[in-house]
Amino acid sequence: MPQALTRGMDNQAPSTKTTSAFYAQSAAAFGLALLTMLVAIFYLPSDPWPKAFLALGTLFLTTSAFSLAKCVRDAQESQYVVSRLDQARVERILADHDPWKQVG
Repeated sequence: MPQALTRGMDNQAPSTKTTSAFYAQSAAAFGLALLTMLVAIFYLPSDPWPKAFLALGTLFLTTSAFSLAKCVRDAQESQYVVSRLDQARVERILADHDPWKQVG
């Protein structure tokens, strides 16, 4: 590819700054929070029906959080792809443009 077509374009995906330690800490925090909530519901001095209601609410909140995180990630990834396509189109137009070309 000529230099004019690749000028200003990087061919790398955006670097993620998530380290394995941060990932492990996030997973441990999630697991601990969910376990704590379930243990608290289990030891709640109440009838089984309110406990079941709270447990299902916790399950629904957990799955909704995963779904929301996936939607946010997908939206960010699609925005990056659209941005890269727009950038490539502009670079190609600029590379093809010759200001000294005679019109007509």
